[in-house]
Amino acid sequence: MIYLDYSATTPVDSEVIKTFSKACESYWANPNSLHKEGVKANALINASTEQIAEILGVKPSEIIYTSGASESNNLAIKGICEKYQNRGKHIITTNFEHSSIYGPIGYLQKKGFDVDFVKTLDDGKVDLEDLKRLIRDDTILVSVTAVNSEIGIIEPIEEIGKLLKNYPKIFYHVDLTQSIGKQKIDLTNIDLASFSAHKFFGVKGVGVLYKKENINIEPLIHGGKSTTIYRSGTPATPLIASLAKALRLVYKDYDEHNAYVKELNSKVRQALSKYDKVYINSPDDALPYILNISVIGVKPEVLLHALEEDEVYISTQTACSNKTDESKAVLALTNDPERSKSSVRISLSYKTTNEEIDEFLKIFDKCYNKLTTLR
Repeated sequence: MIYLDYSATTPVDSEVIKTFSKACESYWANPNSLHKEGVKANALINASTEQIAEILGVKPSEIIYTSGASESNNLAIKGICEKYQNRGKHIITTNFEHSSIYGPIGYLQKKGFDVDFVKTLDDGKVDLEDLKRLIRDDTILVSVTAVNSEIGIIEPIEEIGKLLKNYPKIFYHVDLTQSIGKQKIDLTNIDLASFSAHKFFGVKGVGVLYKKENINIEPLIHGGKSTTIYRSGTPATPLIASLAKALRLVYKDYDEHNAYVKELNSKVRQALSKYDKVYINSPDDALPYILNISVIGVKPEVLLHALEEDEVYISTQTACSNKTDESKAVLALTNDPERSKSSVRISLSYKTTNEEIDEFLKIFDKCYNKLTTLR
């Protein structure tokens, strides 16, 4: 099997499984219970939270545990807008967001919120001058993903944060889902940030919303004591402990991992660029873990299933997207409907081997020649 869909989800690291299993076996009590076993479980959560906060460069009190990035994005966007709507009902975002950003924003539009989409430059990066132009007295939230999950566009997150510092009534939310373990981002000028453990070899079902401690939000889930007042429910001790372990592991040998994946990406780019009907959609400076291509005239699902016959696994659009005939992100970047209707995503990892890439390229060549000849 050659797995090249790491941006959709990653296999759980064996060390993370050990941490999860140990927590299930030895820290199973309710961490909100006052007896010895509950106190022990609560101590593990606190230790995990301190580790996560240290890696992110934030305070433990600023960590909110959720079921994943989609819940974190919903909690951030709805939580801010419902809490501070007396300040205004204007939201700014981009055309390169995940569906879990567009979903809550669409929900808020039905409740009277106004949304603007900031212009982007030719490489997909936010146009800072246009962002300044869009800001109004009633602007309450700017939400921008750090890395587009489909194409790998890296947005100028820190520059946007510095710009928005001049507008203290605006809250700034960043979706870090594709960034964790692949980038190091200074959260100083970011008010809220979301991510999910299963994107960096953690267990599915747990994520984080970072929220500056001086900001209040309206919870999505009410009732019952938890690790914070912003998300009720019995704390999932094993999931929290395993998330901390996954986060520690993914930043170990960070520089080496990034350099290695960059080499893999370059190898694939060069090989695929030789085909007449292949277009590379990801910009040259995109996150190297993601490579989006279009094979003109070949439907994405046809190419996906052709590769699957040889146990090669890639994706069309993003795993969470509403399936349509075209990729909105590729269309926004290239302004080419044909490329947007034939795009696929190859996503790499530091666990991807050179041998796997060599075999993938052989299989791709076979599928390409077969599918383009059939036209």
